[in-house]
Amino acid sequence: MSLPEPPLLLITDRAMARRPLREVAAAALRGGCRWVMVREKDLAEAALASLVKDIMELARPYGAAVSVNGAARVAADCGARGVHLPQGHAVAEARRAVGREALVGVSAHALEEAANAAAEGADYLTASPVFATASKPGYGPALGLEGLSRVAGAVDIPVLALGGVTAANAADCLAAGAAGVAVMGAVMRARDPERAAAALVAALKSAPTARWRAAFRP
Repeated sequence: MSLPEPPLLLITDRAMARRPLREVAAAALRGGCRWVMVREKDLAEAALASLVKDIMELARPYGAAVSVNGAARVAADCGARGVHLPQGHAVAEARRAVGREALVGVSAHALEEAANAAAEGADYLTASPVFATASKPGYGPALGLEGLSRVAGAVDIPVLALGGVTAANAADCLAAGAAGVAVMGAVMRARDPERAAAALVAALKSAPTARWRAAFRP
């Protein structure tokens, strides 16, 4: 199943964002991001659905994808591109909620978790934290590029590097075997989120592209 291109997934956190979340998302889209995951775990379903619909409206002119973290029913009701599951959530249950054509991703923080996600039928996974980061506390030591390489080499689904990813190290993540990168703080905390997103996209596009173009073919 194809994933959005370019291989940059923006994960939202309105508490972290320097500006209102809709402004940050709009700026990132202008900067070339074409995939946004709405991750606002404190919101009730109705408020979350309203936000998802707002972000989808912003994304529509760009042909960009919007997915929802953790809430498969909200993703299905909004017609989002898919759902992303924290560790311990059943892929099969989410698949029934969102349908066979939607993307189901899983967060993995170790090799065994990644292998389990692939075996359960996930379309992709995020491997984190790759680098030490304040945005992903409590998930154990950083995988590093070697750990990322082991995870990417152990599964046959696309792996997105997450945690401490910046424009300066995004290409290194692809070189280590990642099919793309996912970011939160690098854009949410940025003074200029459009510029931050554009720098990430440029870094990814300047790296060898054979691997990610295979995974992210439209």
